[in-house]
Amino acid sequence: MLKGIPKILSPELLKVLCEMGHSDRLVIADGNFPAESMGKDAIVIRMDGHGACEVLEAILQLFPLDTYAEHPVNLMQVMPGDMVETPIWKSYEKIVGSADDRGAGAIGQIERFAFYREARSAYAIIATGERALYANIMLQKGVVV
Repeated sequence: MLKGIPKILSPELLKVLCEMGHSDRLVIADGNFPAESMGKDAIVIRMDGHGACEVLEAILQLFPLDTYAEHPVNLMQVMPGDMVETPIWKSYEKIVGSADDRGAGAIGQIERFAFYREARSAYAIIATGERALYANIMLQKGVVV
């Protein structure tokens, strides 16, 4: 047992977060994301019983965001014509704002198919049980100073 580590973070996930280096990317995927097919060259960690916000909040307690990237956090952009609301993005802004001085300014958006391309080269993908649509979020690791 360790103190100060959010209990939602499994030993497997802690190991992955520790192994990641500067500029490596991590995807926190919603329940609809094709994590296994996108993660053929990545580590896929299943967290089906958890939502994306609780996973993001726990990870950002330990995971530094890249200060050299304009947007070390990226969301999957809603496809033109999709009549989808994305209230979870406001929750993401609040969580990121608690972890990074740039707040919402640290968050960008990537077109859906470009997000998939980027996800294929991520170090790891966390497959959550998140039911919100367009709830996929990609983090780029920074350095601990």
